[in-house]
Amino acid sequence: MNPELLARAKSLGFSDRQIAHLTGQTEAGVRARRKQLGLVPGYRLVDTCAAEFEAYTPYYYSSYDRGDDEVRPSAHRKVMILGGGPNRIGQGIEFDYCCVHAAFALKEEGFETIMVNSNPETVSTDYDTSDRLYFEPLTLEDVLNIYERERCWGAIAQFGGQTPLNLALGLQANGVNILGTTPQSIEIAEDRELFAAMLRRLNIPQPPNGIATNEDEALAVARQLGYPVLVRPSFVLGGRAMQIVFSDAELRHYMRYAVEASPERPVLVDKFLEDATEVDVDCIADVGRFDDPAQGTIVIGGLLEHIEFAGVHSGDAAMVLPPHTLTPAAIQTIREYTHAMARELRVVGLMNVQYAVKDATVYVLEVNPRASRTVPFVSKAIGVPLAKLAAKVMAGKTLGELGFTREIWPDYWAVKESVFPFNRFPGQDILLSPEMRSTGEVMGLDADLGIAYAKSQMAAGSPPPLEGRVFVSVSDADKPKVAEIARLYVDLGFELVATGGTARVLEEAGLRVRRIFKLQEGRPHAVDLLINREIQLVINTPSGQAPRADEVKIRTTAVYTGTPIMTTLSGARALALGIAALKRQGYGVKTLQEYH
Repeated sequence: MNPELLARAKSLGFSDRQIAHLTGQTEAGVRARRKQLGLVPGYRLVDTCAAEFEAYTPYYYSSYDRGDDEVRPSAHRKVMILGGGPNRIGQGIEFDYCCVHAAFALKEEGFETIMVNSNPETVSTDYDTSDRLYFEPLTLEDVLNIYERERCWGAIAQFGGQTPLNLALGLQANGVNILGTTPQSIEIAEDRELFAAMLRRLNIPQPPNGIATNEDEALAVARQLGYPVLVRPSFVLGGRAMQIVFSDAELRHYMRYAVEASPERPVLVDKFLEDATEVDVDCIADVGRFDDPAQGTIVIGGLLEHIEFAGVHSGDAAMVLPPHTLTPAAIQTIREYTHAMARELRVVGLMNVQYAVKDATVYVLEVNPRASRTVPFVSKAIGVPLAKLAAKVMAGKTLGELGFTREIWPDYWAVKESVFPFNRFPGQDILLSPEMRSTGEVMGLDADLGIAYAKSQMAAGSPPPLEGRVFVSVSDADKPKVAEIARLYVDLGFELVATGGTARVLEEAGLRVRRIFKLQEGRPHAVDLLINREIQLVINTPSGQAPRADEVKIRTTAVYTGTPIMTTLSGARALALGIAALKRQGYGVKTLQEYH
């Protein structure tokens, strides 16, 4: 690798990492050689005026071709904010909200803000959000180049989700001042063995689990834990490649086709807690600002109870704030565990914890010492801009100075519902899983929980029906509980429609049911009735890990015909409460400001 070839490779767009791979060197070695030769990128302004006028927008992109460097000098203290990168299904726009609020907050504190993000279709990349914007990939090489060129005081990796968080240790090793929770604490939360050791120290339970680096190890761990198990690669974004498996055969298929397991990339195997209630907690802390970990303030922003069973990705689950079924004892335990972990990790800024509550025991599923997808929702529900406060805490303020030291417990209900793109993907099953599939979210607020839930369904484009027919088809596991839910709808004046097995269970419970054929038995069947608009609501829970073709057809037809569909009994119960409240009292509208 001679200097001319290296310069040409950089001009053609090869990264240091690619060059290192091709030449058998390390990325750090290529970087050092490049800097020794004076090979650093120049930055050009994006010409937003098409050469008609001089462009003053602070949009920059890098180039190794010779030419003027157009970055304008500045003497201000600068903070770099790392964005969330390209948006895709399974990557929430919520992180962009956090980045924008961080930029606004740091400006208020007198800093110049530098946004690094490679997505032009977000608010963080608007010309008036930050002082300077770099359209660059979120890689170690590109971020370091900008940090050094701008002579930044510090960088924030906490607001862009998992992508920038994965860069934190590498950036720190190269001299970047990472603001907020230290990369070492982030590593404790991300590394399974370090995390388990921390929980043992704090005497906090987590579901039984193990680590596998190949198929045989995975099978051994799963058999020891007992099925079902939740399997996932380490360091995942949006729950990608996460799956609940119920047998050796499913686990073998997962290990062979879904992931590449290796000692560097182990697969995490957790005992899956069936019928557990999942809870998301967002908190803000300034503990790391003090030498003594007993000092500092920790404030829980919100406790969100999932409506769906544990195992649905938190980005997809419907949630209620404050919790609606948890006991005071469970809520107090969640508070104590959250405070203990925030102190142990010396958190500065935001932290998200996911819990599962089963049989009065509170288990910790995972901890993320960063902004989470629920931060915008919680901020709007309680009327406190958590991301803004977190940015100011990272920049040196304490929560006491900012005047936020007590948990806010709203006297109304806030329901988060996710919005899905299923009507854009014909034939795609709509079942929710640990892998995130939503593309947005909506909020329902009301003093009545049923009305708040109904509002969230209206906002998500699936308004609850007030009359008509309900088609019920549930798995064998849900049959013991289905009659209780069906009776709620009968009491509200709905007719029940069902196929053989479910119909028999409902009739044995004394309910009147119109029996119809299964899809392969004859007509009319559920798809016919949906197309003819003779069904106003579908309650359909999956029969197993591999859904039957007729189930998928029913669910996708419901999506195309705009028929509300519930794929969990907990969701069906919540909807019945909402319909009852709507029929009883209707609903009113208030602005968010009136609630606060």
